[in-house]
Amino acid sequence: MHNRLLAIVFLLLSLVPAAAMAQGRTLNVAVRVLPPFVEQQPDGHFTGFTIDLWDAIAQRENWTTHYIAVPDVRAQLDAVSSGRADVGAGAISITAERDLRYDFSQPMLNAGLQILVRSEHAGPEATALTSLMHLLFSPAVLVWLGIAALLTVIPAHIVWFIERRHPEGMIASKSYFPGIFQAFFWGLGTLATQADSMPRHWASRVVAVLWMFTSVVFVAFYTATLTASLTVQQFRSEINGPDDLPGKVVATVAGTTSADYLNGTGARVKPFAHIDDAVKALNDKTVDAVVYDAPVLQYIAAHDGADKDSVTGPVFRSEDYGFAFHNGSSLRKPVDAALLTLREDGTYDRLSQNWFGKR
Repeated sequence: MHNRLLAIVFLLLSLVPAAAMAQGRTLNVAVRVLPPFVEQQPDGHFTGFTIDLWDAIAQRENWTTHYIAVPDVRAQLDAVSSGRADVGAGAISITAERDLRYDFSQPMLNAGLQILVRSEHAGPEATALTSLMHLLFSPAVLVWLGIAALLTVIPAHIVWFIERRHPEGMIASKSYFPGIFQAFFWGLGTLATQADSMPRHWASRVVAVLWMFTSVVFVAFYTATLTASLTVQQFRSEINGPDDLPGKVVATVAGTTSADYLNGTGARVKPFAHIDDAVKALNDKTVDAVVYDAPVLQYIAAHDGADKDSVTGPVFRSEDYGFAFHNGSSLRKPVDAALLTLREDGTYDRLSQNWFGKR
């Protein structure tokens, strides 16, 4: 009997450390700053959807969390595989290749890729209107107007010189000023095929006829040039979905699933180390668009890029984000169970609404 009691006591004592390890452990979690998933405050404190979600899981499991900041998703996965971190948390896409090397939780968010463009290029209507306005006030148009003014100077002076001597000439003033202005206005009106009067002297009428033919050629050439420029500009700027990416200069973040996707689209891919650098390149007009995770681009368009950038087209290449663990990790099952509980009790929906609004 005594031996049996001792065996029970030893068994209970052996179970206490295991329970303590399961319920009171400190976990290293590798994160990267990527709003709205992870944001770092000036005091070093982390916030964001992923942080709030993981804190809710850790609180439920009685875990203490030590966050480790790393620069990118590759560094997150490396930290997990090397053992420096127990978990990789953030917008980590679950892919077939990664699933061979890591364990993933059930999806913490369903997302995909999307396209960010400058606001004036978001959609066909905005593209046509803004492209026209840019073209009308472009240096090319100003050059054409300057050429038109210079060309008009010659026939205006000839007509003024002849008409001022005619008793019924169309130039009312015989002096140079304001007579030359009347002749110049007639010349511009004729160039635009809207002249409201004709010279009276036969010599100035010959000049007027020649000027009319010149005007027809000038207007036709000018219209063709503007039409071609507008068509080319609209073709280059209009991006409404992934089918419009081939041939465009597209920014993304190096080492991500968006970079892998773009490499097979025919787009001229320009990778950056961080999404902020890609967005800056877009606003500096060195790239035509940015392709990246849809929730991140939607957040940028609604906050940092408000009135400058907007998302265009549908979400494509659907992806799931999950928490990453090393293969065989004992953390995956409790995290999955916690995620299910948070979805069932409404905590997940509350956090999602707080960071993403209605999705």
